Amino acid sequence: MNRQLARIGQFFGILILLSAVLTSLTWADDDDDPPGRVARMNYAQGSVSFQPGGEGDWVEAVPNRPLTAGDNLWTDRDTRAELHVGSTAIRLGSETSLTFLELDDNTLQLRLAQGTALLRVRHMDDNDTIEIDTPNLAFRIQRNGEYRVDVDPDGHGTVIDVFQGRGEAVGAGNTYTLVANQHATFTGDDNLDYDIDPLPAPDGFDEWAMSRDRREDDDRSANYVSREMTGYEDLDDNGRWSYTANYGPVWVPTNVPMGWAPYRFGHWVWVAPWGWTWVDDQPWGFAPFHYGRWCVVGGGWAWVPGPVVVRPVYAPALVAFAGGGGFHFSVSFGGGGGVAWFPLGPGEVFVPGYHVSRRYVNQVNVTNTVVNVTKVTNVYNNYTTNNTTEINRITYVNRARPGAVTVVSRETFVNARPVARNVVSVPQREIEQAPVSHIAQIDPIRTSVMGAGRPTRVAPPPAVVHRQVVAERPPAQPTVPFNQRRDPLVARPVRSGAQPVNSEPIHTQPNRPGPEPTTSPNQPAIRPEWQTPRPGATPTRPETPRAETPRSETPRPETPRADTPRPETARPITNNEPRPEQGWSHPQAKPAPPVHEKTPQQAQQEERKYQRWEQQSKPEQRPKPQAPRPAEKDKKDKDKHR
Repeated sequence: MNRQLARIGQFFGILILLSAVLTSLTWADDDDDPPGRVARMNYAQGSVSFQPGGEGDWVEAVPNRPLTAGDNLWTDRDTRAELHVGSTAIRLGSETSLTFLELDDNTLQLRLAQGTALLRVRHMDDNDTIEIDTPNLAFRIQRNGEYRVDVDPDGHGTVIDVFQGRGEAVGAGNTYTLVANQHATFTGDDNLDYDIDPLPAPDGFDEWAMSRDRREDDDRSANYVSREMTGYEDLDDNGRWSYTANYGPVWVPTNVPMGWAPYRFGHWVWVAPWGWTWVDDQPWGFAPFHYGRWCVVGGGWAWVPGPVVVRPVYAPALVAFAGGGGFHFSVSFGGGGGVAWFPLGPGEVFVPGYHVSRRYVNQVNVTNTVVNVTKVTNVYNNYTTNNTTEINRITYVNRARPGAVTVVSRETFVNARPVARNVVSVPQREIEQAPVSHIAQIDPIRTSVMGAGRPTRVAPPPAVVHRQVVAERPPAQPTVPFNQRRDPLVARPVRSGAQPVNSEPIHTQPNRPGPEPTTSPNQPAIRPEWQTPRPGATPTRPETPRAETPRSETPRPETPRADTPRPETARPITNNEPRPEQGWSHPQAKPAPPVHEKTPQQAQQEERKYQRWEQQSKPEQRPKPQAPRPAEKDKKDKDKHR
């Protein structure tokens, strides 16, 4: 009897162990998923340089190229640029060095080594993190609002303006809570000195940001797609919305070139961890090529955005590839063979060519088109089991549409060359006979990673390139240079024999026009289940008050009023607010020093500074603006002498 009980105990012990192992494997699979969002540079005035993560060379920044963790940007003198990560706008001023230390579903961590960055944050969930790291402090945004951060060229001074919202600065062992209408100046490194004053008068950069804000506030496309869809902000100026019986709201581009078709006027680049990624030439060419599907309405192409969900999942290119697997087109490509692709139509399943979890396959489809999860399961399982018979039975509506399939040589594909200039004509019957695949079976080269930007010498000074910033959150691991990767195919395709996907019900909003999804103040935002957090020279701006000019014609949420109770300006960390462990290292960032309890003298000094700011912030105490910001004044003086 005892022996039987022992065996039963061993049996259940093994079951428990297997259950734990399988559970850990499932979670690890989810953790390997690529981010569901990226950044995009949508506007530049002047010269902007780009350095892909891990690479040493700089090239001219190309609009619409997806930006992710490790990528670097530099704006030259008299240059401005605008980027978006979903609904969050990032505006860069002249001579600014910006790095994406981390960018995933819930984290936006920026390295600002020099220059000016102004962020407008429209939406934050409880588990979202937005952190701006500078050479002497880390600033974490806590609420929706608008924030400007300036870093001195020598890296020893940081100025933070909170137009609306609330945030916390951490540096030299102290924390500082900043609220709306505060202009905070931090100087020093190991010993951080700071002052708080009312906001100065807006300069030209502020006024430019205001105009960009108003442009976004008036955007009609937000009635049809989520503001978290990166790139939606350029649809209004370049197309029109209409309604169809089959697909609901669709967007039709205007003023496209002769012979235009989706995924033809642009080029391919290699962006890890997704792999082959489409970069479109059109100023509006981001959202329609990384979300939704394409169809033909009334003889012309129309984009179907898919269901309105809080955060749709980004995809590198929603296409299927034709050919490969031993199939060769009859035309000559000058050696190396050809590559063909076509846009996926509404309801057609996108099968990622990179390593993903089972849940990701469902989410990247149901957030981008109206499709039954059972259909997603069946198509995905055909690919994982290499069931070529069933794969070739799938009807792709755009595959048989004349002019929808684009074919180029491999040389054009891997070298990021303009596709439209190098299209090869292939008989339609051969295209329809070619097998369909979810991947382009082509290895990238370094040019694929660098992209189509021309080499440039416009780059940040070496001191700025190597300057570390203070980080409260451990950044993502540095990107390995392409030439040092043991396996250049970072994006791993679905393997034969992989575990088939289970059919899991996923609730999304219907595909109909309507306002952006909202949440009540006491209720967290409704988001897809896949978006669970992963473990893991002194500034001398004048103290003149800011003019009574509204930041935007539309009120922003969660703006503290003037009678907001005085926040705690410096405090020790508590057990309820854990900080990351200090055991990490990064070539571009260093951990913020542990927070220590302030001395009585520090506390009294901070209280006096806050009281002075309160007095200066009262309307009756505000004098008229006397001078612009120094940076703007210097620029005007230079213009006079030209």
